[in-house]
Amino acid sequence: MEGGAYGAGKAGGAFDPYTLVRQPHTILRVVSWVFSIVVFGSIVNEGYLNNSEEEEEFCIYNRNPNACNYGVTVGVLAFLTCLLYLALDVYFPQISSVKDRKKAVLSDIGVSAFWAFFWFVGFCFLANQWQVSKPQDKPLNEGTDAARAAIAFSFFSIFTWSLTAALAVRRLKDLTFQEEYNTLFPASAQP
Repeated sequence: MEGGAYGAGKAGGAFDPYTLVRQPHTILRVVSWVFSIVVFGSIVNEGYLNNSEEEEEFCIYNRNPNACNYGVTVGVLAFLTCLLYLALDVYFPQISSVKDRKKAVLSDIGVSAFWAFFWFVGFCFLANQWQVSKPQDKPLNEGTDAARAAIAFSFFSIFTWSLTAALAVRRLKDLTFQEEYNTLFPASAQP
C-alpha cells in the first residue's frame, strides 16, 4: 500500500483492516475503549451498596452519589467517543481533501486532550472519595476491588488518551507537510 498523508493510502483505496489494526492510534483507541468499559462496568456492577438498616443504596465512594455518577458518565461517554473515532479511523482513507483530513486530526487532538483531562479529574475525584470513605460503610469489603479497579483504570486512561493526543499532533505535522508539499508542487506539475 502506498503511503500518503498521515500514513493513509491513496484516497478512495480499498479498506484494509490489517493496516487499520496495526496503527498505534487505533490500538490506543481500543485500549481506551476497554478501560472505559472497566471503569463504568465496575461502578455500575459493584459501586452501589446497601445496608440492612437502610432502604436505599449508596455509592461506595464516601456515600457520594456524584462520584459514582461521574465515573459512570465519563466511562460511558468515553466509550461512545472511542467508537466514534474508531469509525472515523475506518473512514479516514476515503477522505480525499488534505484540509478535511486536517480538520479530522485537529478534532482528534482536541477530543483526546479533553478526555485526558476528564479522566484526570475522575481519577482525582474517585481516589479522594475512596480515601475518605468510612470503613463501616463497607463492613465485608464489598465492592472494594471494583472501586479500586475503577480508580486504577481511570488513572491508566489518562495516559492512553494523552498518548492518543500526542499521536494526533504527530499526524497533524505530517498533514501540514503534505499540504505544503501539494502547494509547492501542484499535481499538474508532477510527472
